Amino acid sequence: QVQLVESGGGLVQAGGSLRLSCAASGRTFSNYAVGWFRQAPGKERVFVAAISWSGENIHYSNSLNGRFTISRDNAKNTVYLQMNSLKPEDTAVYYCAADLSNSYTPYDVQNSAQYSYWGQGTQVTVSS
Repeated sequence: QVQLVESGGGLVQAGGSLRLSCAASGRTFSNYAVGWFRQAPGKERVFVAAISWSGENIHYSNSLNGRFTISRDNAKNTVYLQMNSLKPEDTAVYYCAADLSNSYTPYDVQNSAQYSYWGQGTQVTVSS
């Protein structure tokens, strides 16, 4: 079992920044990859970023254009998503998820079905 709790969301003006955190408990944190997804109102949940268990492999949605940075601190059992130059279209509920498959590929990490455990989400709202 893995429990994930997101935090750090909120309301920010366009051009601002936020850092989301995903705190994990349960199974050994350094043994699995973590991904971030987001879901805007009326839309499907989509991939944002993922990081392997060691942090050596990282992948981002092509749509981000380098504005977001994912990182992890295995000593703190936490994954972060630093979001800069935020735009109104970034408004969504952001979820972190754990991939326990031990199979990290650029294709698989973008698929929500790859992830076994999900947090409850944190709302990010970007005003224009």
